[in-house]
Amino acid sequence: MLTIHDVLETNQMIQKHNLDVRTITMGISLLDCCSSDGRTLCKNIYDKVTRYGEHLVQTGEDIAREFGVPIINKRVSVTPIALVAGCSDLDNYVEIARTLDKAAKTIGIDFIGGFSALVERGYAEGDKKLIASIPEALACTDLVCSSVAVGSTKAGINMDAVAEMGRVFKELGELTKDQDALGCAKLVVFSNAVEDNPFMAGAFHGVTQGDSCVSVGVSGPGVVKRALENVKGEPFDVVAETIKKTAFKITRVGQLVAQEASRRLHVPFGIIDLSLAPTPAVGDSVAAILEEMGLESCGACGTTAALALLNDAVKKGGLMASSRVGGLSGAFIPVSEDKGMLEAVGRGSLSLEKLEAMTCVCSVGLDMIAIPGSTTASTISALIADEAAIGMINNKTTAVRVIPVPGKDVGDTVEFGGLLGHCPIIDINKYKSDAFIARGGRIPAPMRSLTN
Repeated sequence: MLTIHDVLETNQMIQKHNLDVRTITMGISLLDCCSSDGRTLCKNIYDKVTRYGEHLVQTGEDIAREFGVPIINKRVSVTPIALVAGCSDLDNYVEIARTLDKAAKTIGIDFIGGFSALVERGYAEGDKKLIASIPEALACTDLVCSSVAVGSTKAGINMDAVAEMGRVFKELGELTKDQDALGCAKLVVFSNAVEDNPFMAGAFHGVTQGDSCVSVGVSGPGVVKRALENVKGEPFDVVAETIKKTAFKITRVGQLVAQEASRRLHVPFGIIDLSLAPTPAVGDSVAAILEEMGLESCGACGTTAALALLNDAVKKGGLMASSRVGGLSGAFIPVSEDKGMLEAVGRGSLSLEKLEAMTCVCSVGLDMIAIPGSTTASTISALIADEAAIGMINNKTTAVRVIPVPGKDVGDTVEFGGLLGHCPIIDINKYKSDAFIARGGRIPAPMRSLTN
């Protein structure tokens, strides 16, 4: 039963500790938009997105006002475009990206995801066209986000796709160099991609999802940090229990918003993703949570263990609060979006290698990391391969969203603004991986894939 104490506690979380609903994301299937004629396809896509998403922003604003819960972003995810456009007569899919961008602006959302391809086992013709279109598509649009799934525990790793994505990041960085390679912030490469993720840039509406649904991504690193301040010096059992109880409360807020949005928009309730998604704001940092556990600086020895505890406790607490938990759910570690991570990089305690180790236990992977513009495509591909291997072997989602910034080197800083924040250029291993990436083919699925 809800008590006045619960209400007051939630109000304090919102007003003082940055609790918010990070996003309401409407998933929309575009499978019924397919057409062999490119112009008809684009018209069908525009019409369906604008029809289904017409009231999304207003609904989010109404719920935020009525319930007093900040809802930061309203977004849409669509069926991977490589699947939708495969039978069309289009030579590339840039015009589809423009159509998605136009539709997103018409309904007033923040981002639209799903300019995506799933190529864990190989390419269809639509996949090839989509990947080739990514640099121009993301450079000429503002709100379109793209993702490519290159591996999974069941399929292994498509190393031809990994090699291609290194080149895509480089080309996209060059095309958006006047914006410090901002286009790369809208692209992510996955292993074990999930089809119900409401967060960008990796959101897409999976083909098993039905015609439409609404999912919510909640956040609240500041709330968890504040809760841990009350158990200083206590053993880790107490730390874990405290995080679980806090995650439960955070998830209940998300459950309320998701159910209300579902009712008002007349679409099914999808999932709640209870990932702790940080922002550049003071007091909204995952790194600060890890340091509250007793680390002098994020990246110190013990960081991976602390993150493992945090990720697990968040999932356990969320599962007690809702039967619709999904997406990624845990803790994100995007460098540019987390003030504590930025400070740790600045003081030298957090390196790219340590970040890679942390991705073994966090929700996603190497996220929003700016690297020197001179980094070769094969080095980026090798970085993607490393992350894909971590995901494949550990049966978890991993991802890479790196930003090779033309003309910038270690010691420089790039400014993206808003939730994307700013980031120092992080050093990356200078030794070459060219011959490794040139092999191509597929890294086979591990033994643990044989679970049937």
